[in-house]
Order: sequence, then C-alpha cells, then structure tokens
Amino acid sequence: MKALRLRSKRSASRLKWITSLVLASLTKSPSSRMPVTPHPWSASSRSKDSSFPETWANGSKFWCKLKDDMHRFAETAEAIGGTSSKLKKIAFLADYLRTLSEDNLRAAAVFFTGRPFALTDARTLNVGWSALVNAVQELSGASDEDIHQIYLDRGDLGEMAERLLPSPSGRGREARARQGEASGKGEGPNPATIQSKFSDLVKLSGASNKMPAVLDLLRSVAPVEVKYVIKIITGDLRIGLKENTVEEAIARAFDRPIDAVRRANMVLGDIGETAVLAKRGELDKIALGLFRPVKFMLATPADTEDEIFATFHGAFYVEDKYDGIRGQLHLSDDRAALYSRTLDDVSHQFPEIVKAAPALHRASLIVDGEVVAFKDDQVLPFGVLQKRLGRKQPPASLIREIPVSLMIFDILTLDGRNLMDEPLLERKTVIEKIEWPPPLRIAPFLLLEGRTELEPFFQQAALRRNEGLMLKDAGSLYLPGKRGMSWLKWKKALATLDVVVTGVEFGHGRRRDVLSDYTFAVHHDGRLLNIGKAYSGLTDREIEDMTEFFKQHTVQDYGRFRVVEPNVILEVAFNGIQKSDRHDSGYALRFPRIVRLRYDKTLSEIDTRETVEKLYNRHLRNSGSDG
Repeated sequence: MKALRLRSKRSASRLKWITSLVLASLTKSPSSRMPVTPHPWSASSRSKDSSFPETWANGSKFWCKLKDDMHRFAETAEAIGGTSSKLKKIAFLADYLRTLSEDNLRAAAVFFTGRPFALTDARTLNVGWSALVNAVQELSGASDEDIHQIYLDRGDLGEMAERLLPSPSGRGREARARQGEASGKGEGPNPATIQSKFSDLVKLSGASNKMPAVLDLLRSVAPVEVKYVIKIITGDLRIGLKENTVEEAIARAFDRPIDAVRRANMVLGDIGETAVLAKRGELDKIALGLFRPVKFMLATPADTEDEIFATFHGAFYVEDKYDGIRGQLHLSDDRAALYSRTLDDVSHQFPEIVKAAPALHRASLIVDGEVVAFKDDQVLPFGVLQKRLGRKQPPASLIREIPVSLMIFDILTLDGRNLMDEPLLERKTVIEKIEWPPPLRIAPFLLLEGRTELEPFFQQAALRRNEGLMLKDAGSLYLPGKRGMSWLKWKKALATLDVVVTGVEFGHGRRRDVLSDYTFAVHHDGRLLNIGKAYSGLTDREIEDMTEFFKQHTVQDYGRFRVVEPNVILEVAFNGIQKSDRHDSGYALRFPRIVRLRYDKTLSEIDTRETVEKLYNRHLRNSGSDG
C-alpha cells in the first residue's frame, strides 16, 4: 500500500509537470541544451544507413525481407516520410502492401491513414498525451529535463520516444519471442497483433488500468517501431500521406482501377477492408449497408456569385446552410440509429430523432441532413444546440428546453433501392413523396436555372439565422466523402478585423519547421489584448518569409512558441464572435483565417476591443444567441 501511495504521488507530480511542459520558460541558452544525435533510422541520417537500400531513393521497388512485422511497417513509413514525391510515396507503400497477408494488410492500411481503427469503427483508445509521456519516461529513465528538451527539439511524441528508448532487451525480447511463437512465424509483432493490442486497450477503463498495457505494448517493439505506434495512437503519422494517397497505393499494389478502390472505400468507410477486397479482386461486390455509416458528401466553398455561375450552367438547387451538425439517419424495420460526420453513433444524444424514425413505416432508409436546435418553427443558433452536444444521455428537462430536428436534404437508400447513383433531382423527388414525422423535416429548397440574383436568398437565409446558402447541381450524384464542384457553399464572413501578431508557434506535419500559427490581438486603453489564433490563409512562401522575420523579432523564446514584437499587422476574417475566458480581450473569433498581410498599416491603426464588442452585439441581435 505504501508503494502504491508513493507511485500515486510521483504520478501526480509528473502530471503537474507535464501540464506545464510546453509553457515552462527555458532558462538555458540553446548552446547549453542537451545535444540530440539523430537516430540511425531518422530522416536526417537515412541516406547513409545501409538499412535503407539505395533503390528507395529513386522510387523503384525496394528490396526487403518478406516479413509482415512492424519493423517492415516502420521501414516503409520512414521511406515514405523521407521523400516529398507523391509518386515515390505511392510506390513505396504499394510495394509494401502487396506482400502482406490479409490480416496484416487490413491493419496496416488503416495505420497508414494515422488511425488505430477503421473510420467506421467508433472505438477510441483514450490514451492521452500525458500517459504516453509517463510511459516513455518510465521505460527510458529519462529526466524531466531530457523529456522537456527533446520534445521541444522534435515537436513530436513518437520521435521523442525513438530518441529516448533503447532497443528491446530483457522483457522486450521475451515479448517479441512470445508473439512470434504465437503467430507461428518466429518474428516480432506485426500490424495485426498491434491492432489486437489496441483492441485490448479499448476494453480497459481508467489511466491506472491502461498504463500496464501501454508499457507492455511499447516494450514489445524497437525504437523506430515505437515511434510509429505512438504516432498511430495520437492520430497522425506525419509522413505526408493522405487517405486518397493510400487508396492510390492500394490500386497500384493490386492492379485495380483507382475509381473502384475509391468507391469501395467511400461505401465501406474502411480502408483496410477495401485493401483486402482489392487483393481478392472483389471490389465490385461492395454494397451499401444499414448501420454501417458512409462518409458524408461535402461542399466546396464559393466566394462570389460569379464563381458560382462559372460552375453551374444548368439547373441547381438552393438551400439554407444550417449551423448545426451533420446527421446520417439509418432505419430498418426494427432499429434506427443516427451517425455524426465522424461516423460516430450519436443516437443517445438525440433520442427524439431516433424514436421518430419508425413512424415512417419503411423497410429501410438512409438519409443525410443537419441536426439543429429547433423551436417555435425556427432554427436556433448553434450556441443553443451546443448545450446538447457531448452528453451521453441528455436529461428530459434539457430535451424539453432545447428540442432538436433533423433537416433532411438528401437520401441515399430507400427500401433496398440504392439512390446514390441517381441524380439529385430524382433524390429530391423521393424525399418530397415521404411524409416525415417531426422532428424529421424536409430542408426547404428551390430549383433554379440560369443566372439568378442570389443575394436576396442569402439575406433571407440570414434572417432565418442560418449561415448562408448551399448550391447543388441538380444532376449531381451522391459521392460519399468527396468535396467536388457539384455542391458549393456560400458563406460571408461576419466582418474583417485588422489585428497585430503577438505570438507565433511552429506548426505540425510539413509545417513543423516554420512559424505558421499566429496569435493576434486588438488594442484597448494602451494595451494589446489577444483575441484569437489563425494558421491558414498565407502561402508557403509568405510563411517562410515571416518565419525569418519573427525569428529576428522574438521577445521571448519558449521553444516551440515565441512572443514577438508587435510589428506584423494582419487582416483576418471570421464567421462569428463569442465571449471567452481564454483570451484577455474577453472575446474569441470563430473560425478566423488570414485574409492578407497589411504591410500598409501600423500598430496604431489596428482595430480596438470596442470594435469587437460592437460586432459581437450586432451578431447577437441578428442571431438571438448569447455567444
């Protein structure tokens, strides 16, 4: 019991330290920090390492031992991360996937999207950042200072672990041997066994119960493998792969049409199962299934009416763009379920929607819509709906206070008939013929043809407290997960503000070495008050130039975050303003993005807190929201 108390105190102390890790001031000069020697498998030393054949460098097929273990997965990931060429990335991944057994192919394809499980698998690991740091520190024996410095140098938990952890020895070798015996291959853990360990982690509740399993998992693999296991747990491999690139690699690996691979993955929402079916030559056997949610079709932003009419030349639909959350309703003769944009089952959050579905008296259907707060025949602001989100089971009083509706604007299947390949014109006709019991409602729409003045429709949508307009080609098919030009969304920024940059931070992924995330402020009574943070809107060249500028105008260097001189003026757009305790201005901008650098403006010309307050009050009057 005494040992447990001591461990608990140590864990509490470590957690307190972890919480302040990145915010802690670095008192040592850069030259006095612990030197970091590149691991022989790291990108910086890869070209000189004999473990990476020369053929990898030019994108041709690489030699490797035909094993399915995690070492090959890690070697492949290193090769992919070591090239900026998309074609080489596809070639490396295709050559790897081609050699795998079905079980390992199913897991590895998912892992290369940066997830532990398929997109349609709602399970979560619930292994937090602090738990991973604790595990790495326990296995490595590294001091707090070592952890601190290496994380700041690498900016990535996986790479930090690779740097700190020794090769498997003792219990680690025994664990690998046991797993090899279990698989009958005499080799270390492979993607399938790692995914099985992830499944075991899901079954455990509480950090104290998960920690032994996390330690066992990390002990069983070599440092470079640990790096990628941790990256998968945290949800980002950071090797320049997107899911569509993995689809291309699957098509190349098994010589299948890329359109067939993409369609299968759209319908299944499972890149691993898609890869296995490609290997078997069974992509044509894919069918849309109930209670197996598919990705939502997405819209491309449009900035002007000219842009809209340059895209649409025939008939198109105009709908309000609702400020809610996407919902995909599935119904069979004995069950109903509602899924979110992330394909999670959220039936428990909105029981009134699910309970209404059986009243349709249909054998089966799948519809797409938007969940909104809805009362007195009008849509309420998102801030109202937000009170219903994230609850496992909303109390009856909250359901009465904030009723919701599903605004239905598309249908994918009806009574076994697949409608995704039918034009939107036909799908809308099907929707109109169904009697929808509240809180299921048809999202109102208009069918237009030719150039039409859209501003009045936009203003009417704003009066209905909606975000803007959706514009959809009447002939468009339903393409799950795709953001094409068949659907456009037209929103107008609430306003723009001129602000000054007060802090900058290194980005992530391909922007990890540049200062791309900007904290900005407005002026108030001689002080600068932060009001938001933006990381989109500038070109790569502009970010590179600004990185050099900010490095020369740093006031305080906290490693990955810097306080800078207030010299750079930005024009930022945003979609809303809300009150916030996080910023000292008392407000936060919703979805801020950089419109442009204002070289022509000085610090004295930036906007004030009073301007922000006026915009907030105007937004309040228009929306009826309290933020």
